[in-house]
Amino acid sequence: MKIVVTGGAGFVGSTLCLQLKAKYPSYEIVAFDNLKRRGSELNLADFQKQGIPFFHGDIRNNEDLLAFGNFDVLVEASAEPSVTAGLDSDPTYVINNNLYGSINCFNVCLKNKAKLIFLSTSRVYPINWIEEANFSEHETRFSFDENQSTKGISPKGISEELSLEGARSFYGTTKLASELFIQEYAAFYGLKAAVTRFGVIAGPRQMGKTDQGVVTLWMAKHFWNQSLKYIGYGGTGKQVRDILHVDDLVELIDLQIHQIEKFNGKIYNVGGGLENSASLLEMTKICEKITGNTIAIASEKETRTADLRIFITDNSRIEKEIGWKPKKSVETVFQDIYDWIRDNEKQLESILK
Repeated sequence: MKIVVTGGAGFVGSTLCLQLKAKYPSYEIVAFDNLKRRGSELNLADFQKQGIPFFHGDIRNNEDLLAFGNFDVLVEASAEPSVTAGLDSDPTYVINNNLYGSINCFNVCLKNKAKLIFLSTSRVYPINWIEEANFSEHETRFSFDENQSTKGISPKGISEELSLEGARSFYGTTKLASELFIQEYAAFYGLKAAVTRFGVIAGPRQMGKTDQGVVTLWMAKHFWNQSLKYIGYGGTGKQVRDILHVDDLVELIDLQIHQIEKFNGKIYNVGGGLENSASLLEMTKICEKITGNTIAIASEKETRTADLRIFITDNSRIEKEIGWKPKKSVETVFQDIYDWIRDNEKQLESILK
């Protein structure tokens, strides 16, 4: 089997390439990336060691997607992943990359009669529905109340039943538009595809920033004894996200590659779930415990554009229909990131510090 991973030198893409090659040494795993994100170039040495071909190209260019020849499966893990992309500047890049670039990927799948694994996002769900949900404030976090007037929101989180009517961000809209195009390709061209709406993904190899990769950012700042800031919702650090370990994601995509008939024509929410969720305040305590460092954390009350007080993934549907559920805890995510930073401190210092 030949598997192409677009965004292959990114956080998720590189982890996928290396773990799939280790598990299936007879498979040809190809990494394809434009190396736009700083730090992605560090993965090329590991690809070379493991015999993973790397193609430097851009999904926005059709010709680049023909360079690696025929293949059986394409994992579309390339994206401009920032929720704030295009909100305070021209949105052309996020639209071209996340929508038009993805369509180029769909077309090359058709040419090869290949299967598509598409990594979508929980950010397809509109902001207002989530922000206007009933919630409670506790000592260290916010939580969704049991009593909700909106279908698709419960204490377990956001399910696939939540309405898609409303604004969400250019990032979320491009991913949702890509999902809709996949449905067209499936209906009229017979494209076989697995579409997954992932929540926050974290683990080693993520070059964390404020707007994307907050888990790595939090650990890195504690590791190097630098300051942080609780931003928005009163500046208390009580906003919550569920966190999925990248290894759990790889396990699911492995299943999708080999049993796509279970996923074809369906869309699933996938994340760490309520049991693997943490507020920024709780993340701070975990980082302090692992690193032994206590850092200065400032407070800014004003909430940023497109932010969410709470996002927790309700995994009920995929657990029931597929039998998949996350295995790795929030604490494991942070410990693994700490170990990765410690073991690669000199390489990562200029990027994460």
